[in-house]
Amino acid sequence: MKIDRLVSIIMILLERKKISASELAEMFEVTPRTIYRDIEAISLAGVPIVTYPGVNGGIGIMDEYKIDKKIFTKSDVETLLIGLSSMSSAFSKEEIKCTLAKIKGLFPEEHIKEIELKSNQISIDLTPWIGNKDLKSNLEQIKKAMNDKKILRFNYFDSKGKKSNRKVEPYQLVLKESNWYLQGYCISKQDFRIFKLSRISDIKVIEESFITREFNLKSVGYWDYIEKNIIMIKLLVDESLREKMIEYCGEENIKRYKNNKLLIDFPFINDEFGYNILLSYGDKCECLEPINIRNEFIRRIKSMLDKYS
Repeated sequence: MKIDRLVSIIMILLERKKISASELAEMFEVTPRTIYRDIEAISLAGVPIVTYPGVNGGIGIMDEYKIDKKIFTKSDVETLLIGLSSMSSAFSKEEIKCTLAKIKGLFPEEHIKEIELKSNQISIDLTPWIGNKDLKSNLEQIKKAMNDKKILRFNYFDSKGKKSNRKVEPYQLVLKESNWYLQGYCISKQDFRIFKLSRISDIKVIEESFITREFNLKSVGYWDYIEKNIIMIKLLVDESLREKMIEYCGEENIKRYKNNKLLIDFPFINDEFGYNILLSYGDKCECLEPINIRNEFIRRIKSMLDKYS
């Protein structure tokens, strides 16, 4: 795309004192004539281009115009590269690749290898091991709809499996505990809602624009619901669950017990989500108290057992 090439040329010119048209042509796989047209367009846009005549001449940008590269330290750029690289696992690699190239252009070539080496020391992969193959495509469509202020239409399955067709103004994507969520204004419900991406199917960006409403993360109910409804319950778990317990509730809520068991003060929500977490621990977890949670836990286990008897 021409605009991407123009921006990339500007970044190269900001980095280097000068570069020849033939070098730029080879870099972008176009003809020198195309590069000269690009340089003319950049000049018309108000960027002060300087040409250096002679055998060792080339094209550059007036020194007074160049940005102070000290705005970003090497550490800043490393952090940016780690963040952008992690996003490439969930979004379009081409778009991210172009941005990465521009950021790398802020530093001389001799520093890039060191920066890349350090940024590659941390790898963040947002894709699941197994699961919804449409996730990446859905994320792309939602991102496009947010950027273009277009309405999304999709089928949504609630926690009980009930299907509904929704038209939604998309406002924010949230990654929470390895799950993606869309926060948006549901037109049929006339209110902000949170949608779990794994429950979305047949998503489409429709040619219907929306005017941005006042949106506040805290005003959307689900996170508030979780915070307000968390209670602490007492679990007795097997030592093999120690790592999971540390991740979920912290070392300070874990106490050693006899026979390779652990006593856990566990943050719990008294709904399907909460019981599904407990059931996922299988026979390595026992709920001790409060008694009403323990009894409901037992009832659910018996109900499961009845299906196999």
